[in-house]
Amino acid sequence: MRTDTTDPLAALGLTPAQTSLYNAVLRLHRATFADLVQATGGSPDLLDRELATLVNLGVVDEQAGEYLARHPAAALGHLIAERLDRLAEESRRIDTVLGSIRGFIHQYDAGRDYQSGQFPVELVGGADELYESVIGMAVQDPPLELLSAIPDRRTMGDFAHRYADQWIGAQRRGLLSCRALIPVGTLGMPGLRDKLTQFEEAGARVRTLTSVPSWFLVAGADTAGMPAQWGGTLAENAYNFHLVRASIVVAALRTLFEELWARATPLPWSRSGQSAARVLRLAAQGVSDESIARQLGISVRTVRTRFAEAMAELGAQSRFQAGVEAARRGWFD
Repeated sequence: MRTDTTDPLAALGLTPAQTSLYNAVLRLHRATFADLVQATGGSPDLLDRELATLVNLGVVDEQAGEYLARHPAAALGHLIAERLDRLAEESRRIDTVLGSIRGFIHQYDAGRDYQSGQFPVELVGGADELYESVIGMAVQDPPLELLSAIPDRRTMGDFAHRYADQWIGAQRRGLLSCRALIPVGTLGMPGLRDKLTQFEEAGARVRTLTSVPSWFLVAGADTAGMPAQWGGTLAENAYNFHLVRASIVVAALRTLFEELWARATPLPWSRSGQSAARVLRLAAQGVSDESIARQLGISVRTVRTRFAEAMAELGAQSRFQAGVEAARRGWFD
């Protein structure tokens, strides 16, 4: 029969000398420094350093000049806790590295595009083609992260009356994950508030600026939409625009969008955390993700996205903690 002879202390980082010294303290249970020098026959200077290490690790206690062994289970538990803390910190570092690799990939692709001189550009004309192309990309690789900036009333009017339902439906089905910037001056347009409310309830996020500099969009990591002339609007140019598939252009527009997004404000009729509050309130009642999705008419993916957004906004490490913090902030009032 095979027996595991692995020394647990060695596995947790103690050296053979430290393990031997700990065993000596266990045998004596309570000993002075001189007692330990005599029991181990080791160098006093080395013994002093090793004892200090064992005390710092929490496996040996020092009381009035005497060294007292902690119970082996407690000592091992303390060492395991220390190792777990180190592993957790290492895991956080790995997560940070994994999160940053996307930026390195973009830089690599940008350099490759620059060297090759190839910047694929496709000229597209027509509103139907624009909105259908977005849905097509979303179907191919859901959920498509869509960043959209709309600067003018006419394009917003077309969106509200002709195309909003397509994007709302795609958002509800988990095909789209959309953020949109619009001019604050368009909010009074007939029918727009209702559509934007439905859009946000489906999981989209909308913010307003006094002025949006130009129409553009970013679809995922590889595609951007740009007007025929920067600063122009779509409707006034018969919806002629360029789809650009070059990482360096996509990255630049994404950076621009994030800068504008940071300066923008939520819709005036929206309350911070309103969408997330719904899923947190239902979860607090013991409702499953699937049931929450059915009740709110959204996808399970959108429910989980709202949980993640709520946890990030509330600084919570768990759904339970997010619910407690949301209640403290009055989200459920």
